[in-house]
Amino acid sequence: MSYELKKVFASLPQVERGVSKILGGDPKGKNFIYTNGKSVTIRNIDNPAIADIYTEHAHQVTVAKYAPSGFYIASGDISGKVRIWDTTQKEHILKYEYQPFSGKIKDIAWTEDSKRLAIVGEGREKFGAVILWDTGSSVGEITGHNKIINSVDIKQTRPYRLVTGSDDNCAAFFEGPPFKFKFTMADHSRFVNCVRFSPDGNRCASAGADGQIFLYDGKTGEKLAALGGGKAHDGGIYAVSWSPDSTQLLSASGDKTVKIWDVGSNSVVTTFNMGSDIMDQQLGCLWQKDHLLSISLSGYINYLDKNNPNRPLRTIKGHSKSIQSLTIHKNNGRSYIYSGSHDGHINYWDAETGENDDFSGKGHSNLVSKMAVDESNHLVTCSMDDTVRFTSVTKKEYSASDIVKMDVQPKCVSVGPGGYALAVCIGQLVLIKDKKKCFTMDNLGYEPEAGAIHPGGTTVAIGGADGKVHFYSIQGNTLKEDGKVIEAKGPVTDMAYSNDGAFLAVSDAQKVITVFTVADGYAEKNAFYGHHAKVVCLAWSPDNERFASGGMDMMVFIWTVNDADKRLKIPDAHRLHHVSGLAWLDEHTLVTTSHDCSVKQWTVKF
Repeated sequence: MSYELKKVFASLPQVERGVSKILGGDPKGKNFIYTNGKSVTIRNIDNPAIADIYTEHAHQVTVAKYAPSGFYIASGDISGKVRIWDTTQKEHILKYEYQPFSGKIKDIAWTEDSKRLAIVGEGREKFGAVILWDTGSSVGEITGHNKIINSVDIKQTRPYRLVTGSDDNCAAFFEGPPFKFKFTMADHSRFVNCVRFSPDGNRCASAGADGQIFLYDGKTGEKLAALGGGKAHDGGIYAVSWSPDSTQLLSASGDKTVKIWDVGSNSVVTTFNMGSDIMDQQLGCLWQKDHLLSISLSGYINYLDKNNPNRPLRTIKGHSKSIQSLTIHKNNGRSYIYSGSHDGHINYWDAETGENDDFSGKGHSNLVSKMAVDESNHLVTCSMDDTVRFTSVTKKEYSASDIVKMDVQPKCVSVGPGGYALAVCIGQLVLIKDKKKCFTMDNLGYEPEAGAIHPGGTTVAIGGADGKVHFYSIQGNTLKEDGKVIEAKGPVTDMAYSNDGAFLAVSDAQKVITVFTVADGYAEKNAFYGHHAKVVCLAWSPDNERFASGGMDMMVFIWTVNDADKRLKIPDAHRLHHVSGLAWLDEHTLVTTSHDCSVKQWTVKF
């Protein structure tokens, strides 16, 4: 038995209101990079469905930048660690790790020979450092600021110059190496969010929360102009990026626009209107060869179209918060993956191409804990917003009417034939028929954690925190207790009937999965051991001969029902992150999701 990672559908950048988001580009113009949580995502700029994720940071990563050579990436996290790692191998071997100061790293810049790095952020006693990439020894001092430094850049032509921008409303100019403070540029009236030298080194731009962009001489630091005369944007400016030929500048602002400036004539060439919603604020931008990218507060990545500034060429969607639930469904011969995240966002992905979108309209407002597709092609989802929703996967829009309000928070939802669905809530079971609540059961005598409707449609199995599975029968519009109870090895965390209804798999907090044979009065068939931490999700393969389990130990196991020793282990399926959802596209393709906000497809051979 063997496995291979086939596809990665990457997360979006993690964004925060009022904080600029850095997009990095590789020197060849093929890839762009950004961070989310503990991950650095590398995406192909022509086909963003091709992605690679680096997950070796122990803390949240804030910035990643390619070395001008293209062979290495330096990434910095909130603890002040900088990792320099290889881009040419799949393994991304770590070259060096440094801690220039303790505190959040906000920006990184390389010298053009890929030998020195400037690192800035919010340290305790210092806000920046310049080091040699191979020894970590200091090559200058970053002084002259008394608050967090947000941005740094180094001129890519000799003589070297370095510029920083800070929360103290100032930019500072340095000469080197070794880099020494020359003077302060105090032209902004609010925080300086971004400073960038033009590729030819002749100019430097600084952008601030005051909506202004100032241009300086790249060699002397002398002020040349304010773009647009006064204010460049009506809101704070979070990022600027130069065109490869150094004649134009791209700027992204909280006023929900992105602008292209002609630097020579000091005029706006194009204004991209990104929308009217608060989520359309623009927090980052990148000019990479012919591509113009910007990041919205929603986390969406926009490919801007110079010929049609009011409509991006394409918008990359996905998740920017941890994914909590997953299911798959075939529609007109194509397989789709549905994923729901911590913020209530639901995304659907074409399993083949990775093309994805979200449903239109207003959906869940909180964590989506479980999902399944019923026989009438509705995606049935339960959420911490105390609702169960039925959303047509063909119409792909939320319906205001197909929403069932719960008295208490639902944890799990299961679907069966005949229009039935079952919601397992805190201390309560709710039977739903044809998108309407038809029966509620309280006072269970135990806390229900998970539930499953048998594919035959008459039996319901409920797993409890008491380590037992309780059975009920569906009689018309009611649930009746069967009086039958079977023992699991610990508090139940998830359960699933095989597609043919022959087996029931139960996972528990004691790291065990037990499979029961339905026809033998739920006699125990096999117990499966191997996880090092709580097992949280289960999924049966289409042929019912195998099932997969995922746990808090970041591992995925694929088990053979008839032989507990015949198993396939995928360690570090999502490195440093819990596995939160599993589903099978076919007998040889398993889909996994995780708190790292990504979706992965694995090819499995038996």
